[in-house]
Amino acid sequence: MPIYLYNTLSRTKEVFKPIKKNKVGFYACGPTVYDFAHIGNLRTYIFEDILRRVLTYNDYKVNHAMNITDVGHLVGDGDDGEDKLEIGAKREGKNPMAIATFYTDKFWQDADKLNILRPNKILPATRAIKEQIEIIKILIAKGYAYKKTLAIYFNVAKFQNYGKLSGQKLDDKTTQARETVYVDAEKETRQDFALWFFLTGRYKNHILHWPSPWGEGFPGWHIECSAISRQLLGQPFDIHCGGVDHIGTHHANEIAQSEAAFNIPLARYWLHGEFVLIDGERMGKSLGNFVTLAKVSEKFNPLSFRYLTLTAHYRSQLNLTWESLEAAQSALNNLYQKMRDLTEEANQFWPLIKLSCVFGLSNQKTAVALKTAVQYAEKFRGFINDDLNTPEALSLIWKIMDDATLPAAAKKELLLKFDKVFGLDLNKIKPDYLPRRVKKLAQEREIARQQKQWDKADQLRAQIIKEGWLVEDTPRGPKLMKNIK
Repeated sequence: MPIYLYNTLSRTKEVFKPIKKNKVGFYACGPTVYDFAHIGNLRTYIFEDILRRVLTYNDYKVNHAMNITDVGHLVGDGDDGEDKLEIGAKREGKNPMAIATFYTDKFWQDADKLNILRPNKILPATRAIKEQIEIIKILIAKGYAYKKTLAIYFNVAKFQNYGKLSGQKLDDKTTQARETVYVDAEKETRQDFALWFFLTGRYKNHILHWPSPWGEGFPGWHIECSAISRQLLGQPFDIHCGGVDHIGTHHANEIAQSEAAFNIPLARYWLHGEFVLIDGERMGKSLGNFVTLAKVSEKFNPLSFRYLTLTAHYRSQLNLTWESLEAAQSALNNLYQKMRDLTEEANQFWPLIKLSCVFGLSNQKTAVALKTAVQYAEKFRGFINDDLNTPEALSLIWKIMDDATLPAAAKKELLLKFDKVFGLDLNKIKPDYLPRRVKKLAQEREIARQQKQWDKADQLRAQIIKEGWLVEDTPRGPKLMKNIK
């Protein structure tokens, strides 16, 4: 079954065909490590994690690479404002590398809590200075870059189809540029972007700097991804990901400088995740309305946020409220409890089902169950292979839970298989240990019910609840489950 991905470059959903059979080169723009990541940032990494898991689910071997931005990312996506690492250093009275190390560690802690798989290859920008300089040298030699007092700039007017990723023409981009943004008067075109800053003017006291053939300085933000992706994956590679805010500037600039330097595409498929909104507005550190995972974790299991992101397509905006997180937490708790129930039931009946299959003793019900399970597996693959349609794939879980034709063991096996994509830790859910005293109370209550001593049965139920358990009466007898608050 083919995988269909929405390619921002073509603005269409395309069949995914890797450059090398069964292998995928996958690059994702990493964090700028000057502050805590907010959950809008983390949603992008969850989307990229789902993509990687879907590719792996389809038996592709994925080589996932990512940069860490620890220099050169200014406050604006263009060439305006301070370097974010220097802002962090001033804010906390530390050197930029200490800031980068601290917030890199915090990012990975958040990623681990959200079950985001770590890339196979990770490289900070400060460890790829040589590679960035080499590309700049090529661009200068080919006439795509020029040196001015403050920086070496890429001349976007000389690159044909600049802005092809966004579909925005250069003239339109110039017209819409903010008048408040600092613009170097020496630039040949307003939208030219910096490849290398010199230690002069606004940046004469920049803490991080390196020698170059043109003078001491530091790289711009965009050149690092071109250099690092090429070093880790080669060029071209299969998939490049990021947030939708990267389309107009950062990724447009990556494409321009990489293709100008080497005359071949940078990546074949470009995928972008949408924003998380707060009260209908974009979340951002500059807007002062961002929420961190630590804040979410004060009230909820961090995986409730992952669950919430799965309920919306990655190309749709997600409006975050505490109520939506509470609903996601409730759904996740319900899912965990059902997994416990399935495990208990499967442990009782699955050995019989296995034996009937092995010895050819399958009855009609078993045959129907196996056919139904295969149909669910095919539907699931169809959903995730359709541009990562996690909302539909997630809804399938609840349909499976309610399907009376499927035995508990088959349901459990399907859900564990699907969770290789969802990443909700279903494999860690075990039946709750039932304390002897609670079991005794349940037995006494069942005897009271059989003897129609309803008042006594209600009192025993209250004692069971006080012990932290719930009891449900079923045709097969009382069913006890942990009370999840």
